[in-house]
Amino acid sequence: MSTVLKDKKSRAQNSSFKKLLFVLTGILGFCFAVFTAVNAFYKSGFLYSAAITFGVTFYHFAMRLAVGYFIDKILKNRIDYNSGWFAPKKFEKQLYKKLRVHKWKGKVPTFDPEQFDIEKHSFDEIIRSMCAAEIVHEVIFVFALLPVFLAIPFGDFWVFFITSVLSAAFDLIFVILQRYNRPRVIRLIKRKT
Repeated sequence: MSTVLKDKKSRAQNSSFKKLLFVLTGILGFCFAVFTAVNAFYKSGFLYSAAITFGVTFYHFAMRLAVGYFIDKILKNRIDYNSGWFAPKKFEKQLYKKLRVHKWKGKVPTFDPEQFDIEKHSFDEIIRSMCAAEIVHEVIFVFALLPVFLAIPFGDFWVFFITSVLSAAFDLIFVILQRYNRPRVIRLIKRKT
């Protein structure tokens, strides 16, 4: 529940988090371009690996921002949160207990905290935003694994593999968080009505 009902200090931190993501994406894109250009003139194993590392990392950051933007534009918060996809699964409750989600859920940053602000949105809108956030992170999870295939033409398999697996695992945290919190918000709404 704490991810939905954030205080002002937490909202300011999350706003800074959003800005930081855009800045980091720009820096990574710049470094990728620089190392690629320098490697074109001074062929070097180090420069080549650095260009690939910055390129893959830039992809992971830019892809996240792009997927979130496009899914928000496509769905426009028109999601049926009663569909089977969003229903809690039998295994989830035990999984969340083992992962101790209740202990760390309040420490995970929110990209756009205004979407979950109860002063600006109805509970219905917040639940739809939670569903949209889940979809965004599920799509990102799949896209995060795609760079592994770039190891075929570029080599450096471990750079692609490690960054892709860690990136995909990172997004599973947000999927779990949405799936953990949504039933609680729905129960809260039912109690209030």
